[in-house]
Amino acid sequence: MTGNERFWAVIPAGGAGTRLWPVSRAGRPKFLHDLTRSGRSLLQQTWDRVQPLAGERVLVVTGTAHRDAVVSQLPDLPADQLLAEPTPRDSMAAIGLAAAVLEARDPEAVLGSFAADQVIHDVDGFTACVSEAVALAAAREVVVTIGIEPTHPSTAFGYIRSGDLVDPAGGGTARVVQEFVEKPDAERAAAYLATGQYRWNGGMFVVRARVLLDLLAANHPDLAAGLREIAADPTLLDERWPGLEKIAIDHAVAEPAAEQGVVATVPGTFDWDDVGDFDALAGLLGADTEDGDPGSGLAVLGDPARVRTIDASGIVVADGQRDIAVVGLDDVVVVDTGDALLVTTRARAQDVKKIVEGLKADRRTELL
Repeated sequence: MTGNERFWAVIPAGGAGTRLWPVSRAGRPKFLHDLTRSGRSLLQQTWDRVQPLAGERVLVVTGTAHRDAVVSQLPDLPADQLLAEPTPRDSMAAIGLAAAVLEARDPEAVLGSFAADQVIHDVDGFTACVSEAVALAAAREVVVTIGIEPTHPSTAFGYIRSGDLVDPAGGGTARVVQEFVEKPDAERAAAYLATGQYRWNGGMFVVRARVLLDLLAANHPDLAAGLREIAADPTLLDERWPGLEKIAIDHAVAEPAAEQGVVATVPGTFDWDDVGDFDALAGLLGADTEDGDPGSGLAVLGDPARVRTIDASGIVVADGQRDIAVVGLDDVVVVDTGDALLVTTRARAQDVKKIVEGLKADRRTELL
């Protein structure tokens, strides 16, 4: 537990997860799916994970198109703690709206933003890390991030470069953030890890609601004012929302705040994955092999009785009615959803997004 009764967990539940097409689609994005074979969707797992920290103090921000699905999956979420965006305006508007709502209730409320599409199995480690971040955010006017310990030089994530300890005498683990860097190439990612100063940016932020909006107002005053106006009068949502600036929280607040020296990072030693593509999903699920060697065989999501394999590795998603056979292929990705079939390799998994872009250009909305 954080021990802070002013702490609220905010769950942004948005994005289409285009690199996981055709499983993840605009109408039913990846956070509504059970991608870990746990019996709980990624959204439900996030809800379960923040309960020890926040109890009933949880806000979920999602799109109007997903409101009913979120209500169905989270029946214990009070109606006034579900915020629905009329249209996607990126992460700053979503998290900023939650901050403005909380600020209106309690100017010193502390929020922690935890995306609905991440996988973390070490709940105790997550709880301990976030508790330290909440204590720091409550005591200082800073933005606190959770820096994920890299397991390999990934080119799929942004990185956080950390500096000195925030409080050397206090015994905490938080360090001053020197900068945020965008997704690097393989050579640069390896160089980052060699320094020991870099961690993955998992997109988790803990900060007082007022502090977040004040930092936003410094560089994006119209966006901050618009969010506060909507929070003060929710009837203005539909009218004001389309005119709000579309920008990510990293660019709007985190990066400029780091330049001012008011961002800290608490190192997260727990496991973490944002399931960004089918390569990541294959690694997350492991492989179902007779010799028990994880990662050397074929991981199956869906009905395993519909999948037959000989000397193959990778991942198969059997979400349709057809049987699937894979023979003699290494690191393959096969996804069958009944109305669409995807075949690629784990190495090219990031390029699935280009297929979605092509479908949009061709106005194939029934597949999006």
